[in-house]
Amino acid sequence: MPSDPGAVTLLVGTTKGLFLVTGGADRTHWHVSGPHCDGWTINHATGDAHTGRIWAVGGNEWHGAGVWRSTDGGASFASQKLADGEMDAWIRNDPDAAALFGVEPQPPAPFTGQVDALWSVARAGDTLYAGAKPATLFESRDDGQTWSEVTGLSNHESRDSWNPGAAGMTLHTIVPDPADPARLWIAISAAGVFATEDGGSTWTRRNRLSNAERCASHPPHPAAPSDGQTGHCVHNMVRTGDGTTLYQQNHHGTYRSRDDGRSWDDITDGLPSTFGFPIAVHPGKPHTIWTLPLNGDSAGRYPPDARAAVWRSRDGGDSWEACRRGLPQEACFFTVLRQSMSVDAHQAAGLYFGTNTGSIFATLDEGDSFMEIARHLPTVLCVEAITA
Repeated sequence: MPSDPGAVTLLVGTTKGLFLVTGGADRTHWHVSGPHCDGWTINHATGDAHTGRIWAVGGNEWHGAGVWRSTDGGASFASQKLADGEMDAWIRNDPDAAALFGVEPQPPAPFTGQVDALWSVARAGDTLYAGAKPATLFESRDDGQTWSEVTGLSNHESRDSWNPGAAGMTLHTIVPDPADPARLWIAISAAGVFATEDGGSTWTRRNRLSNAERCASHPPHPAAPSDGQTGHCVHNMVRTGDGTTLYQQNHHGTYRSRDDGRSWDDITDGLPSTFGFPIAVHPGKPHTIWTLPLNGDSAGRYPPDARAAVWRSRDGGDSWEACRRGLPQEACFFTVLRQSMSVDAHQAAGLYFGTNTGSIFATLDEGDSFMEIARHLPTVLCVEAITA
């Protein structure tokens, strides 16, 4: 990652490894490097521009679940496997194949048979957290070299009632409190939002709608709000820089909480659909948010009318406007997935999103205009902006 002040690096996780899309402080010239991480599926990544550390997590049934770690800004990566995949059994059972590919059989990873892949990673103080599929939270106190299970969540009294979303039961979002590392919010599809205020020892579910009557305003759907709660299939969640507000994009609706998730306001009115994956918030303007609605979960999952738009609110979701300039306005059938939108730390914040067709788009004027800064990448699963 570049060390010049203000330079931005996008950590782009894809189905074929991690890519680094780097730009200078003026954010006008972009360079793509990769794929890193030996072509693993990388579901999410995070990093620290000041130390050059990057953590990328992912895997699948073949590779298993693992963390890739760089201490030199992405020049090199080393892996730490949490759970074995099918390839590990194959290598142990077929010495000739292992020799052919130059791979040494390894002892079983510590959580083999418990999780299939990692889906999220975040740092809270000196602790690194990783979320897995099936929904499990892991923590590391040594920058990702060794990991332990957060049993306070695994043993939650409601666990027997958790249901999987379309991609399985994934812990895909981790939101720390920079001012207090003991406070953490997570999202699980499809079990909803959970919060801890004691470093993970205990957890509370936080899915209550502030106005239960809003349930009736949503079309009938298994993921729609019901019984005075938001739908439990959360797709993404972010917290404002001043810590006053949480926003979430749900499988069925968009929501805002001003009490740390204890209650949620439905802010879907004004958007063209109830369905979408990502949501982002301006780092210095807690009322400026962006989301990218899609036409529906069973209608193709592409922008309504096949015309791409990022929808922006400057009043915390009370009203919305479509931002289309520079985005394709005909025959646009891409999808933007849950972790594929991010904001840099510039005062004039840049917003970035990646598509399942391999493009990265950026806006440096809060959505008034967009430009494509990378194309022809594999399917983009995450975009995280790191600012030097």
